[in-house]
Order: sequence, then C-alpha cells, then structure tokens
Amino acid sequence: MRQPLVAGNWKMNGSLDSIKPLVEGIMAGLDSVTTAEMAVCPPYVYIPQVAAMLAGSSIALGAQDVNDRESGAHTGEIAPGMLTDVGCKYAIVGHSERRSVYGESDEFTARKFAAARQAGLVPILCVGELLEEREQGITEQVVSRQLDAIIDLEGAGALADWAIGTGKTATPQQAQDVHAFIRGMIAREDAAVAEKVQILYGGSVKGSNAAELFAMVDIDGGLIGGASLDANEFLSIGRAGNA
Repeated sequence: MRQPLVAGNWKMNGSLDSIKPLVEGIMAGLDSVTTAEMAVCPPYVYIPQVAAMLAGSSIALGAQDVNDRESGAHTGEIAPGMLTDVGCKYAIVGHSERRSVYGESDEFTARKFAAARQAGLVPILCVGELLEEREQGITEQVVSRQLDAIIDLEGAGALADWAIGTGKTATPQQAQDVHAFIRGMIAREDAAVAEKVQILYGGSVKGSNAAELFAMVDIDGGLIGGASLDANEFLSIGRAGNA
C-alpha cells in the first residue's frame, strides 16, 4: 500500500512573523495525522528558519524549485546540493507556473528532475495540462509528452520517486481518470515502478473535498497550495489520508 503524501506549496507567501505560528500550528496538531506523510515547501529564504522549527518532527522539508546545475555562473538560482545542505528532502519540479509563466520546457524540467535525484533529493514532479488544453481534449497528449521527457532522459525507474497529477480536473472521478492514465503509462515501461509511484493530486484540495479525492485508487495524496497556509485546513487535509 502506498503511503499518502500531503505536501504544502506555500508559493510566494509568508513572512518571518507569519511562518512561525503556521509551523507551530501544524506541529501542534500533527498527532491527528496517523497515515500520511506531511511536508512543507516554503520560499527559499525561509527554508533555514522552517528547518530549525521542524527539527525532531516528522514533517519533511521541501523546496519549490531547483536548478539543473550543481554550481556555476547562474545568478539567482539554487543548486540541488544547496537544498540538501539545509535539510530539504523534496524539491518541486515542473510546476505549471514554472512551465506556463516562466516558459520552462519539458526538457529543462527533465534535467532539473535528474539533477535533484543526483543530489539525493526526491523530486515532486508536476505534470498536467492547461485549462485550454483540457478544453481541447488533449490532456493525455500533454501528460504523455511531459512524462516522456523524464523517461527519455532518466528511464522509467526514475519515476519510482514521485509524480503529481493535473491541477485542472473538476471532479474526483476526472482526477482519478488522469491519475490512472499516468500510472498506466508508467506501467507500460515498468509495472513495478507503476505500482510503487505515488501520484498526487495538484488541483484545489481543501479539507472539505480531500477525503473524496484521496479515496480514489490512484490518488496518493496532494500538493496543496493556498490551503497549506492555514494550519487547521492543512491538518484536515492530512487527516483525510488516515487509513
């Protein structure tokens, strides 16, 4: 049985004053989450502060992005080894905002994925279509292309880490359909990896809909955006993964 993962992506939110009560609130209610692994991905500048607060807890630390190079003249970028240095376990790779807003290609995303793994990070790989692509009925083509970039570079075995389903599905069944497609695509390359890989839902997850989503056979947790900025809501989502 795959353990659920509930990872909070704080995006470009937070301050020194707001992060402290948020992390303390999550930690205070963590005992109520009995099955899912919980993780938080703060902005880069707050990672050391959050790492210190999480010391000794079961909450994992992640980063919202990572560069594909280990060092060099890449102003403003963060290398994978720097993230492991400050205690990160996870790194989000290929988020839709990185792809659509900042123009990051499937090939660049694949290189980031490979670099994160090489440094000992677990990549949280984001795949999925834009709203207009869903309306055009090309969801599977988009997801296939994004996954193929990873498989071509790293092989299907690399996907034994993590993958994330589309964030543009409207119902639990639609989410399940896309997740099943992803797992089936991986199974064609390696059935054992397909059974192991945890596929997370990256759409709008709240305490009110998490249980229905997580009950789907191929949904193994979620990458949580805005709801992860509220300790009680984030914990409620985590409890939805309780066995």
